[in-house]
Amino acid sequence: MSKVHEALKRAQEERSSAIRPVAANGNDTGIAEETAGRAGEQEFAAQAGGFPDAARVAGNVGVLADVSTNGRTTNEIVTPSIAITKTPLPAERRPHAPAQGRDPRTGQFLRFEDLLRNCSKPTWVLDPRIVAFCAPMQQASCTEPFRTLRTRLYQLRETAPLKKVLITSALAGEGKTFVVTNLGQAIARERERKVLLIDADLRNPSLHKPLGAPLSPGLSDYLRGEASDPEIIQHGQEGNLCFIPAGNPGRDPSELLSNGMLDKLLDRVAPLFDWVIIDSPPCLPVADANLIGGLCDGVLLVLRAQSTPSAAAEKARKELQKRKVVGVVVNFVEENQTYGDYYGHDGDPGSPKVGQDVVSHAN
Repeated sequence: MSKVHEALKRAQEERSSAIRPVAANGNDTGIAEETAGRAGEQEFAAQAGGFPDAARVAGNVGVLADVSTNGRTTNEIVTPSIAITKTPLPAERRPHAPAQGRDPRTGQFLRFEDLLRNCSKPTWVLDPRIVAFCAPMQQASCTEPFRTLRTRLYQLRETAPLKKVLITSALAGEGKTFVVTNLGQAIARERERKVLLIDADLRNPSLHKPLGAPLSPGLSDYLRGEASDPEIIQHGQEGNLCFIPAGNPGRDPSELLSNGMLDKLLDRVAPLFDWVIIDSPPCLPVADANLIGGLCDGVLLVLRAQSTPSAAAEKARKELQKRKVVGVVVNFVEENQTYGDYYGHDGDPGSPKVGQDVVSHAN
């Protein structure tokens, strides 16, 4: 007799001896022995690698289980449904859930293509009144200031690490969202350049408007643990421009921004991009810009010509001094104050004006 047959015989004998107390209570001796024999064969086959899922195969004919009652162990036949049924686990919030193309240790996407495959893909409808690179506004007078600003940022990068850039202003209505939008478009139009725009103004989000993009899910949902990073990252137009909107508004934005989740998010996604451009609230009314600036490599301060009080500009510079202010962008400059005609904007994303004059430059 082969070793396999000997093992099967031993298993059947053990199961038969174990089933006798049950059989003695009725006339089911034959059924019990047959069940024990089949279970023994399946147990052996599973141990020998004959079945990929031993629990599933055994459940087809019934499982012999030990049930503890009042401290004593008795042998009973358990129906397959009881033997294999599992209580479903409640859904968990998974802000860093595993996704295709991630490093299993860090959760970071391995390639930019992996991020694109997993992120949200809404259809954006760019607002031609605000986005200078939209036809018919795509003229040298409209787009050249942002190409100049882009070039000067690359020059600054030659002397110090510069990838994560915060763009803020001293006061509201100075055009920082306008600058963020068009600087991102200018960078994304370079060949193979990858840029991520983040709306971190959780108090008055507006960066989604010129892009014609959904507001949520977004950064605030991620910071609360209610959305994963691929869910909040949008890729809605041709090229390598991605966007994280502000998300659903909530209470205490400063507490959300300082809970450590934004730092983790930037650590995960920044290596995949050439530039990460972040829009924030103005730095004087609230502390959000200072919180975010501590996570960035540099800060650009937007001022509105002949509008921002000099005292406010000086105070903003001092507020951001420790946050690596790398330059100033002067918005809404009159033509006779510059070296050319430029696309103009009044700094209010809700009511832009076209055909005025502006110069953008970093000092």
